[in-house]
Amino acid sequence: MEFSFNWIVNILIAIYLVVDSKKHGKSPILWGIMGFIFGLIALSIYLIRTGRKTLGWILLVVSVLIYLLVFFVIIAAFLFYVSAS
Repeated sequence: MEFSFNWIVNILIAIYLVVDSKKHGKSPILWGIMGFIFGLIALSIYLIRTGRKTLGWILLVVSVLIYLLVFFVIIAAFLFYVSAS
């Protein structure tokens, strides 16, 4: 369920970046691909690069913290699994 939600969010971010990058004179193909692959991090970098720095930095910090939290939860679950067997 979470996996499909992540893909939907990345597709929506890519569509937004393609549409909005044309307005700012950026490459829509590049930003669309980056939005599809990197999601929130690409969106936050795009916002910073286009002058919406406050929202971009807040989004970047929050997304990095979320990715770190997910990474540490996966490591903790792996270590728990290894120590239990």
